Amino acid sequence: MSNLDKRPVILTGDRPTGKLHLGHYEGSLKARLNYQETNPLFVLIADTQVMNNDISKIKDVIIIEPKVHGDDRGYFVETFRADKLEEFLGYKINFCQDNESKSSKGVLRGLHYQLPPFAQTKLVRVIQGRVLDVAVDIRKNSPTFGQYVAVELSGENKKQLLIPRGFAHGFVVLEDNTIFAYKVDNYYSPECDRGVAFDDVNLNIDWILKKEELNLSVKDKAQPKLNETNDLFEFGVNYYA
Repeated sequence: MSNLDKRPVILTGDRPTGKLHLGHYEGSLKARLNYQETNPLFVLIADTQVMNNDISKIKDVIIIEPKVHGDDRGYFVETFRADKLEEFLGYKINFCQDNESKSSKGVLRGLHYQLPPFAQTKLVRVIQGRVLDVAVDIRKNSPTFGQYVAVELSGENKKQLLIPRGFAHGFVVLEDNTIFAYKVDNYYSPECDRGVAFDDVNLNIDWILKKEELNLSVKDKAQPKLNETNDLFEFGVNYYA
């Protein structure tokens, strides 16, 4: 840019509120494209949605990407907003307990769930390190029954995963000294505690690491396959009523 160029520099941004359509172009993007021709420097900052299920192949599983505010001092991020979550979902989740675990690389915890009346929603994230987090649809008669969503969560990307009631959950640790944190909306119940085998061939979950690298509890090594248990959920039932 020439020192004699007195035209203003443009700094602008867009935050999508849904899938892109023609109205976004006419109402916003078209003008921003024109700035490239009329101003010496044009910077467009795209702000991702806080919560998004468009990139999850099972719409009930929500991938959350909080906005991180950072500078040379560090960063600040809101890791949970009850009002925004309720607005997005259309119903309220009453989280009652926060849990935290620290694990070494190769530790695999799961696949776990609890039956009603102690079924749990989980909101999970990683404070330090990396995991592959997995949610499996275990609702009988669901069009996505036996399918799963897998997302890498890390201390860097700050992504979170909301696993609703009706899903089994597990994660594998990809780095040493990983700190994993999550909220639940029901307390632990030994009587309602259930699980599914992490290596169920019908689920065909890619845990990234080789099987000989994995470190599981005795309990998780003995979990049944999905087709070996009747302790499941029913699709279409409102487990939040």
